[in-house]
Order: sequence, then C-alpha cells, then structure tokens
Amino acid sequence: MKVLGVNAIFHDPAAALVIDGVTVAAAEEERFSRRKHGKRPVPFAAWELPELAASWCLEHAGIDASELDAVAYSFDPALAKPAEQMGLHDPWDHLRLTYARTAPNFLATALPGLDPAAVRYVPHHVAHAASAGLASPYDSVDVLVLDGRGESVSHLAGRYDDGMLEVFASQALPHSLGLLYEDVTQHLGFLRSSDEYKVMALASYGTPRYLDELRGSVYTTGDGGFHTDPVDWASLVKPRAASEPWTADHADLAASVQRRLEEVLLELVEDLSRRSGADVLSLAGGVALNCVANSRIAAETPYRSVWVQPAAGDSGTALGGALQVARDGGDITAPMPGADLGRSWSDDEIEAWLTTARVPYSRPADVADAAAECLAENGIVAWFQGRSEYGPRALGHRSLLAHPGHPANLERLNDVKGREQFRPVAPMVRSERAADIFSRGPLPSPYMLFVHDVAPHWRDRIAAVVHVDGTARVQTVDSAAEPLVARMLERFEHRTGLPVVINTSLNTAGRPMVDDPRDALECFGSAPVDLLAIGPFVVRRPATP
Repeated sequence: MKVLGVNAIFHDPAAALVIDGVTVAAAEEERFSRRKHGKRPVPFAAWELPELAASWCLEHAGIDASELDAVAYSFDPALAKPAEQMGLHDPWDHLRLTYARTAPNFLATALPGLDPAAVRYVPHHVAHAASAGLASPYDSVDVLVLDGRGESVSHLAGRYDDGMLEVFASQALPHSLGLLYEDVTQHLGFLRSSDEYKVMALASYGTPRYLDELRGSVYTTGDGGFHTDPVDWASLVKPRAASEPWTADHADLAASVQRRLEEVLLELVEDLSRRSGADVLSLAGGVALNCVANSRIAAETPYRSVWVQPAAGDSGTALGGALQVARDGGDITAPMPGADLGRSWSDDEIEAWLTTARVPYSRPADVADAAAECLAENGIVAWFQGRSEYGPRALGHRSLLAHPGHPANLERLNDVKGREQFRPVAPMVRSERAADIFSRGPLPSPYMLFVHDVAPHWRDRIAAVVHVDGTARVQTVDSAAEPLVARMLERFEHRTGLPVVINTSLNTAGRPMVDDPRDALECFGSAPVDLLAIGPFVVRRPATP
C-alpha cells in the first residue's frame, strides 16, 4: 500500500509517507512554511493543512496523489464531543471539528488527483500509539501515550503484539497531564503548547515546595487513569509576564509541577507493567518529550528497555496514522529507519545555491575535519548535512556546534539563538565513548530524549553542556549510521582530547529549524556563526578588521 499520513488538527502539522510498510519520508510543515509549530493567529493556530510537506513526500517518492491507496488523518471527529461536555473551555473547538469533518475535501483540493474517499480517520491516540509501537524496533511492546488532548481523551495505555493494538486504559477529558503542563507553562510567562520544554529546564533551578498542594489535585485513580483537578496557580505563585524576569518562586513552581508529573507517570507505567507483563515500553505524545521524566521511567520501572518516538509530539501522528492504516490494510510494517526523514540536496544543488548567493566558499578535502578545526579554535559551526530531522531535536543534520570546554559557550550560544540563559545545550558523543562520561540513563541515546548524569571528573572539562543539576541531555552517534558526524567528533577529540561537542538546533528564537540551503545561508548571514559546513562545502565568516 501507498499511505500518506497527515496531522492537521491541533499543532505541529506534518506529513509522512509509508510505502509497502516502509517509512519513506516524513516532514513538518513548519520547515517549509517557516511558521514554527504551524502557528497562525487565533483561531487558525489550531489547524494548518501540511500542503507543502505532503507534496514534498509524494515528490520524493516519485508518485502523485492519484496513486495513493489511502490518506491517514490523525483525528476522528466521530469520537469527539462538544468541548463544554468534556469540561473544556475552547470557543473554537466546534470549528476544529467542522474542519476535520471536511478534511477529505480540503486534502483533495491541496493534492490534485486525490480521491476524497481515500481519507481514513485514525483516532488521535491510536496514531500516537502506532508511532510508538509500529515505528519502534520491537515486535511486542507496551505503549503509553500522554498529551494535551485528542478527540475526547488525553491518554492511552496498551500493547502492540505482532502489529495488533490492545488498549488497557484511557483517560477521559478534561483530565490531562499535557493540559496541566500547558497551563503552568502559560502561567510562567511562556507560550503554551510550544514552550513546555522551558518549564522543564527552569525546574532544575527550583525546589518542589508546592508539591503537597499539587498531590491533592493531580493523582492516579487506581484503574490505569488519573485526575487533574483545577489548580489555582495564582494562589501559589504570581503569574509572570513574558517580559518579566523569572524568580525563585517561578522556578519552585516549575520544579513542583515537574516532580508531580514524574510521580504520576511512574505510577501509570507501573500499572501498565502489571497489566501487560511485557519488558519493553515505548512512549509517544507531547509528554514523552519530557526527558527528565523519561529517564526516571527508564531507571525506576520494571521495563528493561524504553524507546521514545523522536517525533513524539503531534507531528508524529502523521507517521503513526500512516503505519496504522498500512498495517490494517495487510502490510507488514517496518521500524522507522531513523529520524533523518526530511529533505536533502545533492552537492551540485548546494553549490548552485552558494553560487547564486554570491558567497565565497571552498571545498576542503574533508568537511568534517574542517569543522573540527574551527570548533577546536572555539568557533561556532553551522552544520547542514544530509536529510533534515523529523521531530523537534537537531541530531547532527541541522545543528549548531561549539566547543564544550569553555563554560562561556553556553551563554554565547543562547545569545546567538536569542533565547533564555537558563536553557541548557546538549552534548553529542560517539556511542563507544558515551559510557565513559555519562551514566544513569539509557545508552545509546540517539534521539536526545533522556538525561544522564555527567561523571564528576568530566563536569569541568565539558562545563558548557552540564546543566545546573549536573545532568546533560545526551545524543549518542553511531559511527556506522552517521559516519560524517562521527568523523567530525573523532577529529575534534584528536585536536582537543574531548570526545564531546555541543549540539543545539540550527535556528534562532521563534524560527523553525533550518531546513533548506536558503534557510542555512540566511541563518549564517544573520547570526555570529564562524563557519557554515553545508554538504562538502564550507563558508567562512570574513575576518573582522
């Protein structure tokens, strides 16, 4: 079967293409439209058809919409109830449902040749679950999905066995751990449904002194579900305006919500383990992007292995929906081959961009060694190589790289990106070197979805990647899968003795991650970056007189 998956209902619009059970392409619309998370002014912030991403997926495979056997849409309006019946306050929800019901016609207009009858609605959390279960490297795996909301629930716990999903539990709205975290994100002055990772970072600066109050409002119910009763956030901490500095009280509230989330997740995972008896767990949904919670699940529950979908947020439902429809249609689905599922350009195409931009460039004998040399001299490198990543993490294809041994490089990179100084940056390390430096977390960790303790004798040596709590969100690099990145790391270690390089996403605040050569050149031209390594070419910042 040829199945196109589409997410176009809440945020993070995306498309994915699965052919004969194999994931061929997947991309988020923001990488094409340059609107981060697909955000538009209300009410249209909630839905954006991934026309550009879907068209690219088809073009990449060399097919047109008329050849598709099905289009999987990761929301089933037949399962939804009016917002007021679910205890939600969303004045635009009725428009969202109308949009979903008419999506087949919208898709047929956007993708000429598509038969509207080919559209299949996949329940939102089933699409998430498939992105965790069918895309994982395991045939039999427990799945736990937690996010803000789907049609009428916010959670699914179940098991995939030989491609078949058995659901053990789900939680009806309005109770939602994802919406709870969104609420506190907004209360702390950040953008809800976008900046939740900032709350997780801020939590490390606080102590959970509001934990007892939250335990009375957020708790498991003993049947595989949970309750999130309304919390009067203002009675705990004064709300912060986006323009105001954060205080110790704000950090303490972040720490309290983070800790309570972790506690509830551990209880839900323990319940799932008792019901299933399996030894492998896979996670998806926006809550699964919480690296700190993921690490506690890996360390403190009976599962021998925990796998997290790299596009765990709603963009991943495009892939999950496509895999589920393919499986239902009789295809044997294969695990996703990696997160590098987006666009790429040939050397000739990249050189044509450089020529058009009229920038001086060169083609060194080894672009990895040239980048390592710049990094060893404490330069910042914009790294643009191969296919772009699917999901929110830069994993060595669209990255900003820097030397981890200079503590000031944390502030320097946050200034380059225009973001808050409490935000950490991540270490990138070859898999064979990781255990020498990082512990108390799953290794290998190719998708940067867990945190690890940094060995005490390494903390000063790679100070820029060590968070205030002594941890780091590690990305391990497999030399066979990523030979160019691995060679850059080897050459950097040869020059400095350090096997770690700072890796953060190649973008600036409020902008999506760089995706095409034009984006890379614009970012390089506007930010204080010393070298752009783009394909086999390098562009250097002119020396300042």
